[in-house]
Amino acid sequence: MLPLIFTQVVNAQSTQSITNPTSVVSIFLSLLLVVGIIFALAYLMRRFNVGTMGGGQMKVVATMVAGTKEKIMVIQVGDEQHLVGVTSHNISHLSKLEKHLETPVANGQQGSGDAFKQKLVAAMAGKLNPSIKEDKNDA
Repeated sequence: MLPLIFTQVVNAQSTQSITNPTSVVSIFLSLLLVVGIIFALAYLMRRFNVGTMGGGQMKVVATMVAGTKEKIMVIQVGDEQHLVGVTSHNISHLSKLEKHLETPVANGQQGSGDAFKQKLVAAMAGKLNPSIKEDKNDA
């Protein structure tokens, strides 16, 4: 008999909670928070160019800032490299490079994180700054 009374009380509370103004406000604010997080993540992904564009067929080899909204870029498409000028309103092909520039990923699939890791290990070992090693030998 006690479980039957308890289920009626739970049913009464659950139907009453949806009509409660504070719960409606709470649901609305939760929905706004989720939508805000989605828009914030989309903005960050767009801002930092997260994602692969071109399916790996195109790579940016080098970039140089020429002005506040202007860049000069070397892009690699297949086995050809092209120099392009990029502004906020236009992309212009400047020339095709006869001599290829080295790509930032030189040794197979070594990424920028691996390059930083190697520099950090070298710095910790005293290879980047040989004066540290010489000071230890003098002591």
